[in-house]
Amino acid sequence: MDAMAIKQIRSFNRTVAEGIGALDDRFLGRARPMAEARVLWEIGTAGADLPGLRARLGLDSASLARILRSLERQRLVRFAAADGDRRARRAVLTKTGLTERAELDRRSDAVALRMLDPLSDQQRQAFVAAVAEVERLLQASMVHFALEDPASADARWCLAQYFDELQARFETGFNPARSLPADAHELTPPAGALFIARLRGRPVGCGALKFHGSEPAELKRMWIASSARGMGLGRRLLQALEQHARDAGATMVRLETNRALTEAIALYRRSGYVEVEAFNSEPYAHHWFEKIL
Repeated sequence: MDAMAIKQIRSFNRTVAEGIGALDDRFLGRARPMAEARVLWEIGTAGADLPGLRARLGLDSASLARILRSLERQRLVRFAAADGDRRARRAVLTKTGLTERAELDRRSDAVALRMLDPLSDQQRQAFVAAVAEVERLLQASMVHFALEDPASADARWCLAQYFDELQARFETGFNPARSLPADAHELTPPAGALFIARLRGRPVGCGALKFHGSEPAELKRMWIASSARGMGLGRRLLQALEQHARDAGATMVRLETNRALTEAIALYRRSGYVEVEAFNSEPYAHHWFEKIL
């Protein structure tokens, strides 16, 4: 990695920390550090299950527990049973906590205004556009890919979203029962693999492989949520799947796709896939590709 790039990022981090007051133990002039204020804000008006809260904030169990105990002592947070599972806990803001969160919002708005107010209109527009781009790139850097049980709730959710999008975009709609199968048992190692992309603990994409011994591996179920597109996640997911196929001993990957999926077709071509004659009878396919690994 370029040393100058590392230096610039570190300088940016220091400037942001100074600008938002993250160095002060009394963040936004209140009687708590930034970490406690951030957890208070993230719990929100509806409350939050602890596993989801931990995943969204990237905190380990001990760190989150320590922060929540402090907020509970301040009578800002209470705990309740999670919906549908009395064994799981849910953090809920008390009336005092809701009032404090509203005050934090007001003070955060004031910090943003203080940053924007000294600038000219042109500078403000440039600043807001730059911040939006930095946030988008930061979110992209926070996305992680991991192998997933294809029968898990997140996997089923991703595949359902994928099927819904195909139904909406294909000229004739999409019926999974008519398509060549990629069932859970076919995507479970060693028969295959399913990767899930997550941002702040929430699934935002998936992709799968089917293995056939010495024959080419099949790429299946490539999908990125509309909210996460434009971050380069499709390319990264494709690379992760290709590397997994290499590690499993595959020397070639094949895929088929529908002509309506123009973004996917462009990605495959940019990534070195070559269009070939049809190698299966997928009824929804118009293009067949392969790539030597």
